[in-house]
Amino acid sequence: MLEVKNLKKRFGDFEAVKGISFSVKKGEVLGFLGPNGAGKSTTMRMITGFLPPTSGTAVIDGHDIALEPVAAKAAIGYLPESAPSYRAMVVEDYLTFIAEIRGFTGAAARDAVARVIEKARLAPVARKTIETLSKGYRQRTCFAQAIIHDPKVLIMDEPTDGLDPNQKFTVREMIKEMAAEKAIVISTHILEEVDAVCTRAIVIADGEIKADGTPAQLKAMDPSGRLDVVFRNLTKGGAQ
Repeated sequence: MLEVKNLKKRFGDFEAVKGISFSVKKGEVLGFLGPNGAGKSTTMRMITGFLPPTSGTAVIDGHDIALEPVAAKAAIGYLPESAPSYRAMVVEDYLTFIAEIRGFTGAAARDAVARVIEKARLAPVARKTIETLSKGYRQRTCFAQAIIHDPKVLIMDEPTDGLDPNQKFTVREMIKEMAAEKAIVISTHILEEVDAVCTRAIVIADGEIKADGTPAQLKAMDPSGRLDVVFRNLTKGGAQ
């Protein structure tokens, strides 16, 4: 459902992403792991068409993001880092606005909004303004907008960063519930995300893939069997 082909990104003389390739199938939850500055967010932005690559491309549900950007983006749900939204809007009104942008009208729009409010556990705050919500509810509101069109590929950049343990648990349960029907990529530097929700993980450092495997395969790369030790071994010397 998602195929990334030799993506590269250069900013002047600095090469932030150095030829990354991987694929994600339906039913997979891929953890895209790396230290701060490793190139995770840049890669996610290129996959979603937010940032043009220097070279390479991404194919989403058969559509090349460079050649067929509208069709490719229609198959993507994107939750960017920091979860931006129109904070003066009421949650339900904001989601209705997003549904209409996605082409829903009338009863179809109302049904789509009701569906994502239920999936994101937003019923208690549906008639509150976004600016009054806790960070957890704001994150879930933005999660809801990312899935309102029922995308085949879901890409999330640091979806639980800054959330308390209860909020993290809720977001992870939401991801697990959707995993069977979508190809999901979670960009994160939080190692516990791998054990919590991921079926596979890629470790990136200095703009390059250092490892790709199941959580068990990654842990087996060090006698300690600890992911944090493997992560440090793979990424030391890279951007921090």
